[in-house]
Amino acid sequence: MGKITARDIAKAANVSLSTVDRVLNNRGGVTDAKERRVIEWARKLKIDRALNQRAARTLRIAVLLQRPENPFHASVQANFEAAARDFPQFNLQFKIHHIDPVKPRATAGLIGSLIKTCDGMVIVSAADPDIAAALREFGTSGKPVITLVTDIAGSERFAYVGPDNVKTGRIAGDLMGRLLGRDGGDVIVISGMLSMMGHEERETGFRAVLNERYPDCHVTEVLESYERAELAGDLVFSALKRNSAIRGIYNASAGASTVLNSVDAVGRANEIVFITHELTDERRQLLRQGLIDIIIDQGPAFEVQTAIGALAAFFGRQERPPPSLITPVQIHTIENC
Repeated sequence: MGKITARDIAKAANVSLSTVDRVLNNRGGVTDAKERRVIEWARKLKIDRALNQRAARTLRIAVLLQRPENPFHASVQANFEAAARDFPQFNLQFKIHHIDPVKPRATAGLIGSLIKTCDGMVIVSAADPDIAAALREFGTSGKPVITLVTDIAGSERFAYVGPDNVKTGRIAGDLMGRLLGRDGGDVIVISGMLSMMGHEERETGFRAVLNERYPDCHVTEVLESYERAELAGDLVFSALKRNSAIRGIYNASAGASTVLNSVDAVGRANEIVFITHELTDERRQLLRQGLIDIIIDQGPAFEVQTAIGALAAFFGRQERPPPSLITPVQIHTIENC
């Protein structure tokens, strides 16, 4: 076979020669579906042309997450805001929309309002029937929805990007059991919201490991902080007042410093094993001070990068999707923080 030409691409992609010319020369004016087909066949046929140049058409991607008062969501937001600079060749424009985790109907309404103006969506949200229905509607026209960090049942999303939260909870449970030792003890779990599938899965995995391998460690309470740091501290203070046998706290959400303040207020500092998530600057300092025993970090920058790669592959702006959409976690102690 001789050298591949634009005419060969046009025939394979079932588009006009002028459409191929517009796509390969980055002139715009081509629908997303046709652009995707042209790039796909150009790559399949190995045309001698740079195909990783900046795509002509700007695609608008809505990103729905909590306000940046939550440090994890602040990190996710910062990484999406940097995407245009970090991945200019994809020409994806990310617009942040803040949602309240305890107002699912408002979130569902926002999703509906974005159907006509956005080409795709990334969402970090609790699972809710109204939200799932709105996401299904958003995706009916072939627009991709990515659930990030925590999945949403019934959403019929294009992809989930984030950690295996059951496995992450099991890691936390195994570490708790090992640190408490043979004597075991009572343990409390702080979940941001059990309606967030990721938090529910972490609690499930955590409890399962203790039941399987550490029978002297007992989860006595699962408390919901609704992603509010102050409430997490208040809940822990009350739990410690009720039960002096508590020896471990697993905090799967916000509020590390407020939890530690409550532990100190009841005179239990240095007596309780404390495991939490997300290596923020504040939590890094608490870990270095020996106040936090273990931090399990899911790497929000890598999660955002993976989601962007998945979107770029969907739209034909990257040849292959990321090798895995399940992202790794890292364990941090005082020695490697």
